[in-house]
Amino acid sequence: MSLKWTDSLDIAIELEEKYPDVDPLHVNFVDLRGWVLTLEDFDDDPEHSGEKILEGIQMAWIEERD
Repeated sequence: MSLKWTDSLDIAIELEEKYPDVDPLHVNFVDLRGWVLTLEDFDDDPEHSGEKILEGIQMAWIEERD
């Protein structure tokens, strides 16, 4: 499975598995972007991320946590 920036929920699930001790409410977008880029299944242009996309991923991660 190949993850793209638009796969917010799938990315959130991967982040939750990789960083279970991190509170997604306190992650800044610079770190979040870097962590997404390091996910094994992530395969998208690093330049296609933006604040709205990162916010969507963060919100999905928060919901996944609950």
